Amino acid sequence: MSLIQAGKILELFYSTNNGRVNTTELALDDKGVIEDKYYNKDIQRSVLITSQESYELAASHGIDAPYSALGENILIDYNPYHLRPGARFAIGSLELEISQNCTLCKSLAKVDARLPKLLKNDRGVFAKVIGSGTIRRGDNIYLLK
Repeated sequence: MSLIQAGKILELFYSTNNGRVNTTELALDDKGVIEDKYYNKDIQRSVLITSQESYELAASHGIDAPYSALGENILIDYNPYHLRPGARFAIGSLELEISQNCTLCKSLAKVDARLPKLLKNDRGVFAKVIGSGTIRRGDNIYLLK
């Protein structure tokens, strides 16, 4: 299997009962993001990866959405939305396998009423974790071919 550098991790987040937390690293295993409140809930949707392009698209429509407003765990500088389920990324010592495109979320309307429709196909992709390890802000992302 060959590796193709696709981009870098820009930001990392996890959810708690008290809100979203921005962090410099995330520990993950086959049940998801270990500190996240959604850990071990649905392994097919355990990690949400969002491209910086989603925020740029929102901004181009006059919507000011701060990073993490889309609910992502991993914000990257690469647009993965064209990849099909089953495509894999290598980040550090683990792999993430895209399981599905992100579904429309009504909570995005709390940021701006136009956001759910605008980002219908451009919010992110869900991935499941293959293996376990820690990823860090600034890590390179490799597409496995």
